[in-house]
Amino acid sequence: MSKWLSVAVLFFFLILAGCSASNGLKGNKPPKTMVQIANQTYDTKLGTYCWQTKGQGECVDTAGPVQLLEGKKPIEVKPGENVKIIINYNPKPNEIHLTQINNSKEAEILLVRNQFSAPINKGVYYYSYGVWWMDKKDKHLSHGDASYVFALEVK
Repeated sequence: MSKWLSVAVLFFFLILAGCSASNGLKGNKPPKTMVQIANQTYDTKLGTYCWQTKGQGECVDTAGPVQLLEGKKPIEVKPGENVKIIINYNPKPNEIHLTQINNSKEAEILLVRNQFSAPINKGVYYYSYGVWWMDKKDKHLSHGDASYVFALEVK
């Protein structure tokens, strides 16, 4: 019975997506997102997302930041160095959260103009950058969301 309930919920989601086809989102996946440190840019890795365009909706669930970045070399930074997150896409997401993970502890990081300071203490820090394109009229309706992950190593 729960399988059919899941199918019904997905069907409703796709109908709802079709009703809101003019949400302004483009492409079949969330936009590429970069991390900029000094004058150097680095790719992030796309994690979990839900994306709706042209009446089509797709949701993809992935592992968490630490698992997604396993085997990847972290971006080297100096203590306290400025880190900027860049999404070259319009419309811009209107809800944003950044979570830092270090030694299995999570902390919300404040972003100011999509920038934050790298930690002061040496070590490897994992980040999950979550963004949402929420409807301007219905604050409970999301047209798309994505999480991007990256890691910094403070030397």
